[in-house]
Amino acid sequence: MLKLNEQIYNTLRKHGEETYPHECCGVLLGQSTTCGDSPNIDVVNSVVDAVRAGNTRTDSAHNRYNIAPQELVRIQRQGRERGLDIVGFYHSHPDHPPHWSQTDLAEAHWIGCSYVITSVDKGKAAITNAFELSGTDESDKRLQDETVEIE
Repeated sequence: MLKLNEQIYNTLRKHGEETYPHECCGVLLGQSTTCGDSPNIDVVNSVVDAVRAGNTRTDSAHNRYNIAPQELVRIQRQGRERGLDIVGFYHSHPDHPPHWSQTDLAEAHWIGCSYVITSVDKGKAAITNAFELSGTDESDKRLQDETVEIE
């Protein structure tokens, strides 16, 4: 489950509108907790902050994104200074449904994190969906629909 407040939800959607027709991207900082017993362990990612990142893809920024490793490390350090961890990532799909692509799955590596996708139709944020990256490693990772709770 992904928990975030309405201000953060609106902020990441607005980011997608501002970068249209290119994909926006960013990092979700907060706390991750688990509940339940094996094999029914649920991850709850509670978001405290959404940090914008630059999309470094110059070859096809309209349908791909990349966060520079240096920027990701900087965001992670800033989060840790505040007692926060990376609990997810977000990006937009300009004029495309808010569902993960094979490229999104191939480039997702943070098991347990939430991956949020907002469709931006003709410059206006439409639907926002979240997916949890589950599995034990690269060989069995998968993106699964995730419940979003807006507080």
